[in-house]
Amino acid sequence: MRVLATGSAGFIGSHVADTLLAADHEVVVVDNLATGRRENVPSRARFIELDLSEEGIGQAMSEVRPDVVIHHAAQADVTLSVADPVRDTRVNVLGTIALFHAAVQSGVRKVIFASSGGAIYGEPEYTPCTEDHPIHPISPYAAAKAAGEVYMQTFGRVYGLDYTILRYPNVYGPRQHPYTEEGQVIALFARLMLESRQPTIFGDGEQGRDFLYVTDIAAASLLALDHGSQGTFNLGSGELTTVNDLYRRIADLTGYKQPATYAPARPGEIFRITLDAARARAELGWQPRMSLQDGLAQTIDWVRANL
Repeated sequence: MRVLATGSAGFIGSHVADTLLAADHEVVVVDNLATGRRENVPSRARFIELDLSEEGIGQAMSEVRPDVVIHHAAQADVTLSVADPVRDTRVNVLGTIALFHAAVQSGVRKVIFASSGGAIYGEPEYTPCTEDHPIHPISPYAAAKAAGEVYMQTFGRVYGLDYTILRYPNVYGPRQHPYTEEGQVIALFARLMLESRQPTIFGDGEQGRDFLYVTDIAAASLLALDHGSQGTFNLGSGELTTVNDLYRRIADLTGYKQPATYAPARPGEIFRITLDAARARAELGWQPRMSLQDGLAQTIDWVRANL
């Protein structure tokens, strides 16, 4: 089938595009290259440079006529969303609505929406979080993702647009940008340690996350093409890894010997969270395959090769 994939010049989206092409689907990538890279776009995919906030998305959609849209394009920096919530809303809410509207007008069969299970639940009442956990965003980024889910469901009810919502944990792997902090701690720590520079842990390091390798995320998007109609699904390992443990693992794999240094925690960040992916296993037929240790080793190899 023909798939229009937004944000697929970026880290996660480019792996999704690779997976779709490997399964013999036709892929059209839409990205404004604000944070994505042209070299991440697979050579077999058609590329359209476009910002979703521009009027051109409707024209592009009507020209491409995709069967399915996979939506990853986003402003993904939690700290930036706290500093500039208007910009975050413009990109993550208005851009998303424009995409959904263009999809309806062009007769798209289904939209797969990349949401954030690691953010929208807020500080969890229990872990691992199921999809029924109350939504309590503690950052504008998380609020925008929650709003995107509500609009996705509304477009389903009002316009009959089919959808699958995938809630991601902390995703890592090759192509994760090693020069930024937000959401990319593994690649950042790996680069700094390989350069014999000191990484900084924000907070006491006992904050914990559910880390999932990027190809496991891409596999879920492929399955969602034909499964999970009008459903919302957590993706995750269900296992908690603290930042202190992550630091020790990466230091061991890179040969870095210095202890961690610490700085005050940043606003808008959740302390500890893991996700229950039982529904995705049952209804999508999905399960993670990459262990954290093997995934860290492959990510560090990629960072080493791309310093």
